[in-house]
Amino acid sequence: MTVIGAGAAGLSLAVRLARPLSGAGPAPRVVVVEAPPGALRPPTRTWCFWETGAGPYDGLLTASWNRLRLYAPDGAVIDRPLGSARYKMLRSDRFGTAMTGRLGAYGVDLRLMTVESARDAGDGAVVHGSDVSGAPSVVRSRLVFDSRQPQRLPAARTTLLQHFRGWFVRTAEPAFDPDAATLMDFRLTQPPRGLAFGYVLPLNRYEALVEYTEFSRSVLDEAAYERALHHYCTSVLGLGDYTVGEREQGIIPMSDGAYPRRDGHRVHFIGAAGGATRPSTGYTFSAIQRQSHHLAEAVRAGRSPARAPAVHGRRARGMDAVLLRALDTGRIDGGAFFCHLFASVPIERVLRFLDGATSPVEDFGIGLRTPVLPMLRSLLELPLLRRTVPALGPGRY
Repeated sequence: MTVIGAGAAGLSLAVRLARPLSGAGPAPRVVVVEAPPGALRPPTRTWCFWETGAGPYDGLLTASWNRLRLYAPDGAVIDRPLGSARYKMLRSDRFGTAMTGRLGAYGVDLRLMTVESARDAGDGAVVHGSDVSGAPSVVRSRLVFDSRQPQRLPAARTTLLQHFRGWFVRTAEPAFDPDAATLMDFRLTQPPRGLAFGYVLPLNRYEALVEYTEFSRSVLDEAAYERALHHYCTSVLGLGDYTVGEREQGIIPMSDGAYPRRDGHRVHFIGAAGGATRPSTGYTFSAIQRQSHHLAEAVRAGRSPARAPAVHGRRARGMDAVLLRALDTGRIDGGAFFCHLFASVPIERVLRFLDGATSPVEDFGIGLRTPVLPMLRSLLELPLLRRTVPALGPGRY
């Protein structure tokens, strides 16, 4: 079988498919197709997720934290210890090197190829493209798992963009608490609709990844992100003398549209292209791990990958649709919403809620801690709204 893409989704699935399992018979033969170095390769990026106890990637982490903080618009601090959980930071280059090494040890074939199409062909599937020299290249296999970004976003009632720019900063004096990550800092000027916040991931007392993030309909130009970050670092965080090293930037669609899980019978979508991104938060990495587990389990059991569970359940997607509508219409204050959620609900339950792992009873209780009337109005009008294809590109995610 063929996995297209060597990002988080492609590598996570390929490793699960190819690794030998005791008593499970031989692993399926896997080919990973990666774009040659150039414009099609994404830049190094940062993935964050929460996890209880030790995890399979702990040896690759850049940092982790045992507390999360939020700052309300008025400066009030919500500081929550995570107990047995940790908020973890993983860099894509380190992850890629480690997973590529594992695939090499498993005998997986890694090919450099610019993919042009992947489609059903008889009782299998065929991937067409070109190799590094530009010559036509074809890969045939029983199944294809495609992580490439879709050419357009799905039809939706609401589509916002989570867009951000981050600086890796180093200060002259100690400025950061290495035990606590600032998940959302709302001490910033807010857009007319949606929300804006700062995000701080300390690496030590002198270094951190500092990001400016918006949930809104349109992105900013580069100068605007730079101004926002400078203001946040100097006027809000009060960093004093600091230098900026590496920069990160990205766009994550936040949509209540339904991403197709496959194209035909043999080509299956994975990662963000397969709906792994949680619409209300933009988090993707943990969902990719669940998706990879379910898909590999289905393949090894001889079942169709189409029968694997959806990575986000219908109830979670429905709640996300209501929240996105309420944010997009300006009916709720995003900063007040998230701050009240973290302040009034036990952190363990909040994290399970954001992962879509809470029960209906827990979801109802959390719903009562939200602005009920604006959320109810958004819920009731959703069936009346027409789904349209957003007139924007999928961005980098």
